[in-house]
Amino acid sequence: MKLYIAQLGLATVMMFSACSTNTNAKQEHSETANTLNEEKAESSSSTSSEASPNTNRTIADAKTVLAKKQVPVLCYHQIRDWRETDSKTARDYIIPVATFKAQIKMLKDSGYTAILPDQYYNYLAYGDQLPQKPVMITFDDTDLDQLEVGDKVLKQYGFKGAYFMMTVVIGKRGKVNYMSRDEIKQIANGGNAVGLHTYDHPNVKKITSEDEWNKQITKPKALLEEISGQQVVDFAYPFGLWNKEAIKALKARGLRSAYILSTTRDEEDPLYTIRRIIASGYWSSKTLHSNMVNSFK
Repeated sequence: MKLYIAQLGLATVMMFSACSTNTNAKQEHSETANTLNEEKAESSSSTSSEASPNTNRTIADAKTVLAKKQVPVLCYHQIRDWRETDSKTARDYIIPVATFKAQIKMLKDSGYTAILPDQYYNYLAYGDQLPQKPVMITFDDTDLDQLEVGDKVLKQYGFKGAYFMMTVVIGKRGKVNYMSRDEIKQIANGGNAVGLHTYDHPNVKKITSEDEWNKQITKPKALLEEISGQQVVDFAYPFGLWNKEAIKALKARGLRSAYILSTTRDEEDPLYTIRRIIASGYWSSKTLHSNMVNSFK
């Protein structure tokens, strides 16, 4: 993993005990060497743990994960001003630029700290600490405005986000413009997290063959890892829909967590049913905050 844990700090404090003044030179050399070896091993272990969070750590059971306080996770799609042709339903998923800016400013003014999937996973799975008021800001579908507007606004307030990409649209321009390979790389290089949102946004509950799972998960996962330089291990279900077979397929293909929408988490696999809410284009900042507080207990 290269940028996968860019948001976690690495702090290792080592203490050396002084050798006794009456210890002969050979003993002193041996003790010092042993101390250095222990220090090296500890440092290596810490680095390995940071680079691969699952190494030598026991994942909490489902009951423990479910008992933890949930972090508000916001889901955004298109960030642009509404058009006359946009339907009422579509406007839930299209947030006007001024509204988006106001919502992100509200988060900053309210004392929230944006976290990434790596941090949230380590909190749920291992009990790692989080900032006092964490929030996760996520984006779906690879829309270019998520880079040109979303990333720019997040940077203004010192935030980073998680971008769940579908790969069929990479580089496409038209009624909706999507990020190119270079633009996805720009997102990754900015310290943001790149996650998977399938190849072409199917309802995964309808996938029945290994070939289709490989098309929707295995291949796009490898492509995003190639483009981003990150280990892609977090997934967002299209439409927020999932079933037990989908969880099994994700696990088999190296995904460690998956995000639904505001429905109920699975009691056996809560790490694969982490909740999000869609930040509606109709919501004021006050309404967004109220929904965050009420939806995540």
